[in-house]
Amino acid sequence: MRQRPIPGNSGLVRTMTLLGDPVLHAPCAEVTEFGPDLDRLVEDMFATMYAAQGVGLAANQVGVGQRVFVYDCPDDEDVRHVGHVVNPRLVEADGYEVTGPEGCLSLPGLEAGTTRFDRAVVEGVDREGRPVRVEGTGFFARCLQHECDHLDGTVYVDRLAGLRLRRAKRGIRKAPWGQREQARAYTA
Repeated sequence: MRQRPIPGNSGLVRTMTLLGDPVLHAPCAEVTEFGPDLDRLVEDMFATMYAAQGVGLAANQVGVGQRVFVYDCPDDEDVRHVGHVVNPRLVEADGYEVTGPEGCLSLPGLEAGTTRFDRAVVEGVDREGRPVRVEGTGFFARCLQHECDHLDGTVYVDRLAGLRLRRAKRGIRKAPWGQREQARAYTA
């Protein structure tokens, strides 16, 4: 029997911010106020992530320029990790570098082979200000690095080069959301 509520069950689904929106390409601000507004943001982010069938979501992906992300992501052993981190810092990223498929809820329908470390450690606090340390391997490590990148103003296509970058830009131009002026400027 579950002892705690399911994350996001009281949240509202927010509109997803898409590639090219300025909030996705600027570093997010540290959270300084803890309370009901932060609680609502975290709940809404879980609800939005689940509605979009994602495994992670950063606050700037719902238009909020604050350092918060949520996750519900398996690792390579199929162990499920669920939580959130406020003011996260990627303190370790090491092990093997693995190139694997990566997508993003802010670039719907696209995916590209992206190189990430297979181990990552993130430190920060929870929504009540208590310290948290999250360690992930495999796919979960990829998720942690991806979400920390978002909060630094980086999307995964910024990590691509050569043929992978050219293919991603072509996919962006062909996507319905890629026709927006902001996205077109990104692929120029």
